[in-house]
Formats: sequence, C-alpha cells, structure tokens
Amino acid sequence: MRPFLRRLRTSAGSYLRRAPGTYTWLLALFITTVALHRMDPHFEQEFLRQRSTNLHELSTHPVRVLVSSALWTDGPWWPYALLYTVLHAHAEHWLGTLRWLVVVAAAHVLATLISEGALLWAISTGHAPASAVNTLDIGVSYALAGTIGILTYRLPPPWRYVYLAVVLTLFGSPLATSRTFTDLGHFTALLIGLACYPLCPGRRAPLPRTRPAQ
Repeated sequence: MRPFLRRLRTSAGSYLRRAPGTYTWLLALFITTVALHRMDPHFEQEFLRQRSTNLHELSTHPVRVLVSSALWTDGPWWPYALLYTVLHAHAEHWLGTLRWLVVVAAAHVLATLISEGALLWAISTGHAPASAVNTLDIGVSYALAGTIGILTYRLPPPWRYVYLAVVLTLFGSPLATSRTFTDLGHFTALLIGLACYPLCPGRRAPLPRTRPAQ
C-alpha cells in the first residue's frame, strides 16, 4: 500500500508542477473566493461590479477589468478545481505554459469584447435596456471554453470529430435558443480556441532526412 501511495503522490506532484500557470491561477481563485465569502452581500455586489467587464467599466478601465474579471467568480471554488485539473492542466501540459496562456488570454479577451459589443448594439437598437451597461460579467468560463476548443486537436480522428460535434452542440444550442450575450461569448470563445490550431505542437510532420550526395 505504501509504495502505491508514494507513486500516487509522486505522480500528483509531477502533474501539478507541469502546469504552473493553471495552478497559480487556481490558487488565486481560491484566495479571491474565500475573500468574497467574507464580504457583506451589499458590498460584494458593488465590489464585483467594479471588477466586471460590463460596458461601463470597459469604457473607463478596460485593461484593469479584463484582468481582474478573470480572478473572481461568484460561485463555489471546487468545480473550478476539477475543471482546471481536467481541462486547463491537460492543455498546459500539451501546449506548454506560454502557448496555453496565449489561448486562454485570447479566448477571455476577444470573447468578452465581442459579446459586450453585441450587448452595446442591443442597447443602442432598443433590444436591451440601458441599465444593461452595468450587467455583472466576471468569471473564467470564456477561457475554459477556449481551452475546450483547442483540445479538439488533442484527439485523433475519428474521435476528434465526435468531440467537435458534441462541443459545438453544447455551446451552440444555448446561443440558438436564449441568445444572451454570455451565450455568444461562450460560443465565440470556443471558436477562438479552435482557431488556435497553429499553436498546437507537432501539427506538421518533420521532413525526411536526405543523405548528402557522395
């Protein structure tokens, strides 16, 4: 039993060390979640709104809120621990920390800007109330959707196409039915992850070596 536990501990430690970005981010989420649960509920809403990527904050403090919105969630922490371990850590192991970071940053930032742009259009055309400029928009789901997208290329055919059909259905169905700006953001982030195919390692087979002429 002890050798098994020792191997398990070694494997778990190696898994964590090979995904420093994932678990640093997860630790930050744990700290902010604990801090959030200690706040007064009325103060909490205003605190989160100032760190939200709503239209008002994006127009005044765009860089600050694009960063801070990815460090706060308004739900329990443990589901993120599971999702980060299964999705982000696996993607970081495969892509490397830098390329994984490019994928999640692109998905988070671009999906936020596109979805909030759609919300601005809806407000300007009367399809959404003017008060929607202060809609609370925090969390890490766009980055997760981007990671889900790029992990498509981790699977060999034909499973790659089955996986792709499933995730397109899961993310596309809410967009087709409820059509909220967050549904658009999630679907956009998924497409951004799929568009990051050039970052995948080993996507081109090496050229065969040729012997020099005698």
